[in-house]
Amino acid sequence: MSARRELPGPLDGLRVLDLGGAVGGVATRTLAELGADVVVVEEPGDHDAGPARVTRAVRHAGKRSVTVADAEDLLRLVAGADLLVHPFTPEELAGRGLAAEVLHARQPGLVVVGVTDFGATGPRRDWRGSGDVLAAVGGVLARSGLPGRAPLLPPEQLVVESAGLQAAWFALLAHRAAVTSGRGDVVDFSALDAVVHTLDPAFGISGSARGGLASSEKHRGRPDVRYLYPIFPCADGWVRICILSPRQWQGMWRWLGEPEEFADPAYGRMRDRFLARDRIYPLIEKLFSSRDRDQVAAEGAEFGVPAAGLRELTEVSGLDHTIARGSLVPTEIGPGEVVDLPAGMLEDEHGRLGPWRGVPGRGEHTAEVAAAWSPRPARPARTAPDRPLEGIRVLDLGVIVAGAETSRLLADHGAEVIRVESSRFPDGSRQSVDGRSMTPSFAWGNRTKRSIGLDLRRPEGRELFLRLVAVSDVVVSNFKPGTMESLGLDHATLREANPRIVSVDSSAYGRSGPWSRRMGYGPLVRASAGLSGLWRYSDDDESFSDAMTVYPDHIAGRVAATAVLAALEQRDRTGHGRQVSVSQFELILRHLGELLVDAQLDPSSVEPDGDDPRGDAPRGVLACAGDDEWCVVDVRGDDDFAALARTIGRDDWTTDPRFADAVGRVAHRHELREALGAWTATRSPLAVAETLQAAGVASGPMLRVPELREDPQLAARELFTTQQQAGIDDPLPAHGREAGSLLVAPPRITSAPYQGEHTRDVVTEVLGTTDDELADLLAAGVLEERGDHH
Repeated sequence: MSARRELPGPLDGLRVLDLGGAVGGVATRTLAELGADVVVVEEPGDHDAGPARVTRAVRHAGKRSVTVADAEDLLRLVAGADLLVHPFTPEELAGRGLAAEVLHARQPGLVVVGVTDFGATGPRRDWRGSGDVLAAVGGVLARSGLPGRAPLLPPEQLVVESAGLQAAWFALLAHRAAVTSGRGDVVDFSALDAVVHTLDPAFGISGSARGGLASSEKHRGRPDVRYLYPIFPCADGWVRICILSPRQWQGMWRWLGEPEEFADPAYGRMRDRFLARDRIYPLIEKLFSSRDRDQVAAEGAEFGVPAAGLRELTEVSGLDHTIARGSLVPTEIGPGEVVDLPAGMLEDEHGRLGPWRGVPGRGEHTAEVAAAWSPRPARPARTAPDRPLEGIRVLDLGVIVAGAETSRLLADHGAEVIRVESSRFPDGSRQSVDGRSMTPSFAWGNRTKRSIGLDLRRPEGRELFLRLVAVSDVVVSNFKPGTMESLGLDHATLREANPRIVSVDSSAYGRSGPWSRRMGYGPLVRASAGLSGLWRYSDDDESFSDAMTVYPDHIAGRVAATAVLAALEQRDRTGHGRQVSVSQFELILRHLGELLVDAQLDPSSVEPDGDDPRGDAPRGVLACAGDDEWCVVDVRGDDDFAALARTIGRDDWTTDPRFADAVGRVAHRHELREALGAWTATRSPLAVAETLQAAGVASGPMLRVPELREDPQLAARELFTTQQQAGIDDPLPAHGREAGSLLVAPPRITSAPYQGEHTRDVVTEVLGTTDDELADLLAAGVLEERGDHH
């Protein structure tokens, strides 16, 4: 059991009021993990029977709970809060006596974050959503599944959790702007916008196996891309490998016994290797067939081949790595009912962040909070920088997706980001299938940054880097644990150079534990954490469908960027920097928290269901008129079912005793789906959604990536913009505004750098290096300029 943390987190002292909602609840839970005092306002009484108790436990662990008698009671809490997160439209909020002007009259510096499905503006502002509907409308569903089959819904928790983490990032960004300006803010946050921005963004940096291709360049349908990160049967289940570099292929070739047929160095290139997969993969399958999952992972490490066994969710709590790291913590979720809940995804130099208060009883802390939350004094208004992170310098050692995404978010909002690169160990995200030196993928992930060519493995390079650390604020990295130490750049060394430095790193499996030194990529982490096994069709054990989606890399980037904001807030308060680490393995465990608990309570209840959702009926993906056109319909509750029945002309359903409740409807779900499918098959996806939404039923069309930019809701919310990129002739479509805000401007976007493009500028402007020193460092190969490595 992991001990409950006593030390304060970086957001110690931040007060957050949570008025409910699934996505908002994820956001506030994240802030609680970072040390904020989060108080959730709940209805009195016991409403936590059945699945609701699991949902509440996962969503509110680490928070305090209060009940209020009326709006005035709530406003007394508002007066002492810094952030308020709620799930209401502006009209609904005003109807509760909580209009923004009323809230700011009580607390002028309050940041009010409204989290709704489609946002408070745009033609679909009144649409109802759900995780599955947002996956369809947000472009996720169109990239999930196999050829010849209906698209496959990913586990719904990924959608809700990803949106919630984006909400936490933006809420904290708005809070920073409020503190620096002395003003409050009203944030209009759309869960749909968040899904498009975060869950494998269409116009975002992609993984190495894509070779620089962007999601927008993929097929209209769902091609079989399982070969990118192949999964093979083994003696006790399944294993996945990721071979992304020539060095890794050489290891695989040696592991296979150095077959002469594949001795040509050309097979070190992904394109040549993929073209020969029909001959290579059978050899790998034969090799693995006599080995169990642990043997494959261990031997892979010996040969330098990244490999991981697929784990079922029911296995995760018993893994040596999970136990060694305390990834799960025993928690009481009901009287005498103890389960293992995810302990969190962040740790600092003192251990896992928290604090963990367990799951609060409803209203347990009402008197305690009322006594402790004194009104916040008004801050004096002052001139603030144009962007919340202006004046912050970031040294970016990130590679591929997660590191690039972390610093890109910081650059978008005003930070000066300097990429530190070396031709001796090039970033895999710079490679491309066609040899281009600049790709859209790299440009999207590294916009608005500068690049310095610097060899950290040379003593002079290390010394130069530490000089940069001394005049910087943040260091970002996502190497395998131990790499920074091997470079002599651990956090203690960075802190010696600059006691105010904030260092944030992301790794596959965390800084400690038996798996910590494994080579980890997103597909391997998904396999290890039990996600890949859930992301397949229910009738085909080999139908793994997560290969096209880049996850959790972009989400990990947001978690790391949020941790940077939290650490900077602490530094502003104490004068001291901090180290924070993100574990992608534990990030996925947190995303799957409800399913993890379900697996403990009833192991048979957790199985792939993306093509056959349960809970109520009819639900799921349905074919529509046209070529490969689909929609999602999500009935939840008796009122939804009655509205659906009336809308499609099946009033008889409302009096049929078989369909009187969700249990009966699920038992007859195939009959209901068939009838609903006959209705949707004669209509376009948009027509289905518009008709059902008008009746109050959550539904949405499946949008493909090219359709996102033309979608009227996303266009109205200015979700996309363009990026002018050196080396690419036409302007690139790019992700723009993240949420509506009075204080946080849309991202600032400039061209991504070529490797070493700004070496001379950085060392002369930032460090004051003389021309002679610069010439010597360039001649010695310590520094590189653009072109030196070609």
